[in-house]
Amino acid sequence: MEEIKVTGEKLKAKLKELIHEGNVRRVIVRNGDGRTLLDFPLNAGLAGAVLLPFWMAVAGIVALAKEFTVVVERDPDKQVTKAE
Repeated sequence: MEEIKVTGEKLKAKLKELIHEGNVRRVIVRNGDGRTLLDFPLNAGLAGAVLLPFWMAVAGIVALAKEFTVVVERDPDKQVTKAE
C-alpha cells in the first residue's frame, strides 16, 4: 500500500491520475485526522457512468478538510510504465 498526502484542491486530480494508471485495485481517502471518508474498490475497465458515484463522493468530501491522505492498493500482477 502507498500513502499520498494531498490538499483538497489537488485531490480530484490525483485520484484521476491514479485511476488512469490502470493498476490501482482500491483507493481509500482519509482526512487529516486519519478518519476514512471514502473506500472505493476499482476494477480494470471502470469508466464513465460507473465512476459517477465515486466522483460525487469525492466532490462531497473536498469541502470537509484541507488535507487528505490517499491510500492506494495496487494490483501487483499489472506492471504500468509511464511514458516519458
